[in-house]
Amino acid sequence: MKNQLSTRSAFSSEAQALAITEAPRASVGSELCVAALSSTHVAGSEAPNQPALSAGHGHAGIATPLGGSPKRAIDVAIALVAIILLFPVMLMIMGLIKLTGGGSVIFSHARIGFRGRRFRCYKFCTMVADAEEMLARHLAGDQRAAQEWRETRKLRDDPRVTFIGRLLRKSSLDELPQLINVLRGEMSCVGPRPIVAEELQRYGPHATEYLQARPGLTGIWQVSGRNCLDYTDRVALDSHYVRNWSLWNDLVILGKTVFAVMKFDEAA
Repeated sequence: MKNQLSTRSAFSSEAQALAITEAPRASVGSELCVAALSSTHVAGSEAPNQPALSAGHGHAGIATPLGGSPKRAIDVAIALVAIILLFPVMLMIMGLIKLTGGGSVIFSHARIGFRGRRFRCYKFCTMVADAEEMLARHLAGDQRAAQEWRETRKLRDDPRVTFIGRLLRKSSLDELPQLINVLRGEMSCVGPRPIVAEELQRYGPHATEYLQARPGLTGIWQVSGRNCLDYTDRVALDSHYVRNWSLWNDLVILGKTVFAVMKFDEAA
């Protein structure tokens, strides 16, 4: 088990062999319900019911997501309990965002799920309203930041993130709305890191493994270094997770996530 959940060093040889944005925002309380019960527009979202990516990664014959019914039953049970227990916390977070930013509190961004299907991944808003324009200006004026963005699709010093947003990201509380994605069957409690369409090509031949599973609210990447890992390590971890999946491994990852989210220095 320790070998399966080890950090970057355990996957360095595998990673070497690999070939391989927060949008504007969408009122308090009701937004969470809208996301859960309908496909109504949420700020920054893509059009609903987008088609899956074209076949070409060998996923067309996969009938059910990784783990099948047992994994799905655990996902639904955990998500329901978590939403009930954490709903007061989520309301408080929405209130803070509304009071400090005045804008919408939830945004959605197009991600790639099982068999290449696009879905809207929900998060609490952590960025300024003109995030896209600010990112373009920042990358144009800072070559190091532009290189970091090209390599990782993340910025450790992101000028778009608000003060409240930074706290939410450090604690991973910004991802709580993804419990809705879990209930909707678009995500799993544990799985590969949710990625955008442009990132799939960076998985190379390992895209096939990524597309066998629902993306995870947490995953092996989160308990193995989070943003301290480079991109090839993330791909290696996702691939390793799919090839070695078991319900026991999922439970271990869930347990370790509690401690991982406390390591603020490893978060974005």
